[in-house]
Amino acid sequence: MTDAVGSIDKPDAEAPESKKARKGGKRGKKGPFGRLALFYRQVVAELRKVVWPTRSQLSTYTTVVIVFVVIMIGLVTVIDYGFNHLVKYVFG
Repeated sequence: MTDAVGSIDKPDAEAPESKKARKGGKRGKKGPFGRLALFYRQVVAELRKVVWPTRSQLSTYTTVVIVFVVIMIGLVTVIDYGFNHLVKYVFG
C-alpha cells in the first residue's frame, strides 16, 4: 500500500522536540485586525474560484425557481382548501 500524504494509517515518527504545543502558528501572532484582514483575503480568494453563471443561465435558473415556487404555492393551496372542507365536513 502506498503512503498517502495525510494518511492516518501509520503515524509519522516525530522527534521529541517537534511534539511541543504550538500556539496558533502564523495566525496566533496577529491581532484581531490581522485575523480579520486574513479572513477577508481568504473570502476574496475563494470567491475568485467560483464559476459564476452567465446572464442567460441566471435568467434560466431564476425562471425555473419562480415556476417551481408558483407550482408549490398552487399545490399547498389545493391541499389546504381540501383539508379546510374536510374539517368543516367532519366537525360541522
